[in-house]
Amino acid sequence: MTMKLYCFGESGNAYKAALTLQLARADWEPVFVDFFKGEARSDAFRKINPMGEVPVLVDGSRTLTQSGAIQQYIVDKTGNLGGLRADKYEVLRWVLWDNHKMSSQAGVTRFLMNFLPEEKRPKEAIGFLQGRLSAAYQTLNDHLEGRDWIVGDAISVADISNCGYLFYDEPFGFVRADWPNIDSWLTRISKQPGWKHPYDLMQRALPAE
Repeated sequence: MTMKLYCFGESGNAYKAALTLQLARADWEPVFVDFFKGEARSDAFRKINPMGEVPVLVDGSRTLTQSGAIQQYIVDKTGNLGGLRADKYEVLRWVLWDNHKMSSQAGVTRFLMNFLPEEKRPKEAIGFLQGRLSAAYQTLNDHLEGRDWIVGDAISVADISNCGYLFYDEPFGFVRADWPNIDSWLTRISKQPGWKHPYDLMQRALPAE
């Protein structure tokens, strides 16, 4: 049975789930959610996810939300992208680190800088978030010194989680050239069979500028 992922292209968290499905060679299809027109907050969508957000994975009678939970489900279902058994908790550690230190702040910063009218963009908040993100980039860049992948010798959901926002072109303070180890790592990810840019993997909610 084909799994359905409720998503939209601008969502980095949805991209984590979509890219995990894609690289795990799962049978899946995207279901577009028109986020910027309020669809995720509609009564109809809240019947699917009362949290009112994407991503949502529907696999038969099972519905899952939150990108990290969806990623682990795909690992368990397909046997792919989980790393070695001995590395299970190290993979989980980096997924949780990303959710707390990287994606949560990258997502907010990118939203404030690109999807709000310029006059409503809070400069002090953006500056604060960019400072925290710079510290996260440094942690990741240092960790990747001498490594191809975040955990072990192959790509895992730890990598897919942490790269979730870093392939987007909209400016939010991340410049790949400033972080050479992250830059090389992103290139390795993009060379994986089946990899696609988020806007090629999922439908955009807003037109390209």
